[in-house]
Formats: sequence, structure tokens, C-alpha cells
Amino acid sequence: MTEEKKEASSTTGRAAKLARPNVLSLQPYRCARDDYSSGILLDANENALGPASLPTNSLDPYDNGMELERYPCPYQLTLKRLLCDHRNAQVGQTAGNGGIQPKNVFVGVGSDEAIDLLIRIFCTPGNTSGVGDAIMITPPTYGMYKVCANVNDVGIQTVPLTRDFDLQIPEMLQAVTSETKLIFICSPGNPTAKSIPLSDVRLIASSVNAIVIVDEAYVDFSSVPTATSLVNEFDNVVVLQTLSKAFGMAGIRCGFAIGPADVIQLMNNVKATYNVNKLTSDAAANALKNTATLEENIRVLLEERALMEKKLIALEFVEKVYPSDANFLLFRVKQKANELYKTIADRGIVSRFRGNELHCNECIRVTIGTAAENSKFLEQLEDVYKELTA
Repeated sequence: MTEEKKEASSTTGRAAKLARPNVLSLQPYRCARDDYSSGILLDANENALGPASLPTNSLDPYDNGMELERYPCPYQLTLKRLLCDHRNAQVGQTAGNGGIQPKNVFVGVGSDEAIDLLIRIFCTPGNTSGVGDAIMITPPTYGMYKVCANVNDVGIQTVPLTRDFDLQIPEMLQAVTSETKLIFICSPGNPTAKSIPLSDVRLIASSVNAIVIVDEAYVDFSSVPTATSLVNEFDNVVVLQTLSKAFGMAGIRCGFAIGPADVIQLMNNVKATYNVNKLTSDAAANALKNTATLEENIRVLLEERALMEKKLIALEFVEKVYPSDANFLLFRVKQKANELYKTIADRGIVSRFRGNELHCNECIRVTIGTAAENSKFLEQLEDVYKELTA
């Protein structure tokens, strides 16, 4: 193998100071593919006769080129290299000149796996007993941070965004305690659609003894560049990304954590051995090798976003359309947002009510779809609002 799990004793730097002692002392499970990945493989109790079936498109003609009877590579080195090349090119870096390298990349089942792993690695449970560590979040924000913290019995510190969806940095820094191990910054935000300036991330990262996690699910739609350029500048910045949004591959569940090598090593030590399957890896690699479709789809979606924003602003009952760096728009109506959302959904066009989120009263979040889908949504929005307020 060209890459393998290393003993926990090799972990140094910020990760060694912040991670849970039991994680640092963990002897990672050593799988068959850590030793050999080619030859006559009689070491992993696989079925050498082959798979019972294949994906539908590979059945006729029969094509088992991926050898689905064999376990996948535990570390997805090819996929990591492709991601590094793609992201480094975007910020004018290379692997040998300040850019990210495969050792900086964790591949997981969406970015949600990375969120859960980071909490398990760095936060000692015990919140329900009044002890243990905590994460910091800035609502309104992505709900999985809170869910994963609760599942792992970890405390949650909240420092809300301003009404304009900006970070309150002085308040965040003041709220940090010795128990604060992870600070989650969603950029562009969900549901806010607003990007956080890299200068804000730099200021926070340089001011705290905690891991700063920048969740960039929507970064490809943003005017603010990716924070991956900060990974080699700070030893406490981790960036989360996914293929579910701009790449249009939500169905394969593939995401990444990009961070200091010692943090990524701990994630590799703790993760399930074969967490990313061959079908996902193959589709993800194809997408990263051929980014022309990605770039064209982003162009079309940005054009549609601008058109949707213009048409929403023109509606008399829409009070505000928030600026967007994502593939969705958050907008506020004068009244009856929840009823409006439900009625339109019952008629077959589903958006999302966000009025229960902080600073989002009477707000609806709508994903940018095809031109035809967007037109139908706008038509129903106007018609249903008239019905509800007649």
C-alpha cells in the first residue's frame, strides 16, 4: 500500500493537544489491504467467484471491471490526488508550493461523516452530567452540528449571527472556554446563503486553541474562494466539502475533510475501515477528472439564481431576498410563509420553510432548479399567496 494507518504515537501538533487521550492512544484496526492489494488475494475472506449482481447499467453487457467482490481501497488515494489537483488549481497553488496534498484529505460518506468523526475525536462526552467538552455554532446554521453533538453527549455553545448573517467575532472569542474544542463556521451558510470572509476565519483561527471547521458545501457557487488555502497556514483549520451540491452527485454520498495532516491521520485511524465504496469512488473520480460539466452547470445555475432573485424581488408580497452565494435563495414574505410553503408543496413543488430559524421569520428557502422548475415555482408562489390572503 502507498498509504496506511500509522500508529497514534506519530500524531503531533495541535491535534495531539486537543484530541481525546483514548483516541490518541488508539491502535487502529489493520485491515488486509494495509499489507497487500494485488496478487492472488486469499487474505480477506472475500468471495473470489465474483459478485451476485452488478449495477443495472453493467449487467448487459456484463462488466465487473471494478471487481466488486474485492474490498475498496481504505484510503482512496487516487480520489484524494484528484481533489487536491482541482482545489489547488482554483487558488493558484500546487502540492509542492503551499497547496494541499493527499495527506491533508479525508474521504467520507458525505461531509456528515466528517462532522461526526471530528466531534468523536476531539470532544469528551458528558454534557448531560455537566462535564465534558463543547462545540461552538453560529445559528442560524446547518442542523447536523447540533444533532451530532447531542448524539455524542457533547455541549453546544451558541453565538448567533447578526441579522445580516455576519459572524459576531468578539462575542465568539469571548464565549470560548477551555471546553471549546470545535468551532463550526458554515460558509456559504445554510440557510443564510452568505459566505464568510477568509479574513474572519484567519482572525478566529489565530485567536483560539480550538479546531476551526469551515463547512464549504456550497463553495463552488460562492464569490469567496475556498478556505483550503488556509490549511497549510494554520494548524487548526479544517475545511469540509462535498460532491452533493455543485457536482450534482448527492446520491453517491461523497464528501471530504481537508486539514492538517495530524488531524486527517486521526480521522483515518477512527473511521470505519472501508467507509467509501467502489461505486462511489469511481463516480467521484470521474467527476473530478472531467470538470467541464461541473463548470457549465455552475454557470447555468448562477444565471438562473440571478433571474429567480430578480423575479422574487419584483413580487409585492416578498419583503426581502437575501443575497446568495449558494444554489438557493432565502426570501421573506409579508405573512403566512408556512401555509404558503405547505400549500405549494401539496401541489407538487417543494421548497422549505425556514421561519423557525433565528432571524428567519416568515422565510422560505428555495433551491435553484431548472428554468422550467423555477418558473413553475414562481407561478405557484404568486397564485397561492393571492389565495391565502384573499
